[in-house]
Amino acid sequence: QVQLVESGGGLVQAGESLTLSCAASGRTFSRNLRAWFRQAPGKEREFVAYITWSGGNTYYADSVKGRFTISSDNAKNTVYLQMNSLKPEDTAVYYCAAGGTGVAAVLPANYDYWGQGTQVTVSS
Repeated sequence: QVQLVESGGGLVQAGESLTLSCAASGRTFSRNLRAWFRQAPGKEREFVAYITWSGGNTYYADSVKGRFTISSDNAKNTVYLQMNSLKPEDTAVYYCAAGGTGVAAVLPANYDYWGQGTQVTVSS
């Protein structure tokens, strides 16, 4: 079993920064992809970023490129999302996910383990 727990969400003003953490437990070594998604009310779940557990390759959605940074601490089995220059449109529930390396890494269906989500609210 793999368990993912997000933390670090909160309420911030536009332009501020926030860092999210996703701590994993269980047998995660078979899941090479670690990703962040977000979902705003009434909208579908949106890809934010992913990182490969081995190699540290990263990929970002255009909407967050240059502002967000995904990173990992393999020893702590934790993935982070550093969010800078936050905008009101970044407001959403943020989810971390783990999945196998595939050709559809930006799609939720590629991931079989999910955290419960953490709320990020950005006020203008």
